[in-house]
Amino acid sequence: MDTNMSETAPRALPVQDARIYPRGGLDVLSRVEVARLRDASSGGMHELLRRCALAVLTSGSASDDPRAARDLYPDFDIQVLQQDRGVRIDLVNAPAMAFVDGEIIRGVAELLFAVVRDLAYTAIELGPEHEAELESSVGITNAVFGLLRNARILKPADPNLVVCWGGHSISRDEYIYTKQVGYELGLRGLDICTGCGPGAMKGPMKGATIAHAKQRKRTTRYIGITEPGIIAAESPNPIVNHLVIMPDIEKRLEAFVRVGHGILVFPGGVGTAEEILYLLGILLREENAGLPFPLILTGPTIAAPYFEQIDKFIRLTLGEAAAARYEIITGDPVAVAKKMTAGIKRVRENRIAHKDSFFFNWAIDVPLEYQQPFVPSHEAMAALDLHHGRPAHALAADLRRAFSGIVAGNVKEDGMRRIEQFGPFEIHGDPDMMHALDALLRAFVEQRRMKIAGEYRPCYRVLS
Repeated sequence: MDTNMSETAPRALPVQDARIYPRGGLDVLSRVEVARLRDASSGGMHELLRRCALAVLTSGSASDDPRAARDLYPDFDIQVLQQDRGVRIDLVNAPAMAFVDGEIIRGVAELLFAVVRDLAYTAIELGPEHEAELESSVGITNAVFGLLRNARILKPADPNLVVCWGGHSISRDEYIYTKQVGYELGLRGLDICTGCGPGAMKGPMKGATIAHAKQRKRTTRYIGITEPGIIAAESPNPIVNHLVIMPDIEKRLEAFVRVGHGILVFPGGVGTAEEILYLLGILLREENAGLPFPLILTGPTIAAPYFEQIDKFIRLTLGEAAAARYEIITGDPVAVAKKMTAGIKRVRENRIAHKDSFFFNWAIDVPLEYQQPFVPSHEAMAALDLHHGRPAHALAADLRRAFSGIVAGNVKEDGMRRIEQFGPFEIHGDPDMMHALDALLRAFVEQRRMKIAGEYRPCYRVLS
């Protein structure tokens, strides 16, 4: 990786200029591909590329404000240029924290090229001319597969990938627990996939790195799956060695379910609740009734009341059948790892019996209503059908959208802008359901699960 650095004029925060050549993924391209890549990166998506690149270059930031990095580095820019031997990335006024002694940190550079790769692939392979293909469930799943394959995530190996969900804003005790669980998973040869950010997304990876080193595991995967609206608020943690940027939250969630062989849920806020409801809604479908899919909710002993409240909300809204699809284990990392290992063994046996691939779960049925992007406008949030009497999987889909809208209002720039312009979202539904939802959200606020720093101002109103 060849870099050519020069100091810029003094600023409040130090910056660097850099010229970087890729290794892997972008180094073997035809001239036509390079030209299309450059066109895609310098066109209408340039501001998106700039935001995502800045998030990677400020990896490890403690802020969850998507505007913070942009305000701190207003003169940052990125250009993708064509050369005979491939592509070159030029950085202007890049954060100096991404460099050591004038050289860009190699892991940061790899994540930077992942940003360029995924955004360019989305623009080229999922552009306007492919809109018709993305109107069917099969077409969307194929798009998810294509993005993951292009990112070199899909490996024909034994099932061993545990997806870990949980909040970016968690307590110190909860963070330590996620590391302990990650350590126990790593000792058993399991790899980790998370949303790539801080908190419960970083802890399991950190614990697993130590365990993998002890077990002399040479090929390790710490996969981070994010999307453009989230990455600026939850920049990738430094341990991620495979980053994938999906076009929207729905494809991100489907990617988790398709590549993971089991899922652990640590304490979190509205984003974690969204993930739980997404998965339960899918697992409650008759088509997926017999499909083994280990799902464990876990945290330290002090988190037991948190999971009791989540469990109570799920039983009230989705019923006992939903609660039967998961297990709650608190304060016992070893038991969690053993249970997950046994669950993944059953997944392996099922995949062999049904001739399904180990690296991509084709068998699970994800309906179109779970795949279509939800734009959380005030009208869309108010129109959500949160009433009893609906099929559980259909109610779960709208509950998921409600939490998704709150995530957007909390940390996504478009959502924050809507709240500033029109005020809080309004969420309507049956009185008992709205009372439970309001209590759950209030608990998230009181436990500081909505925002890392600063006073939280709700972006929603719950009405019955």
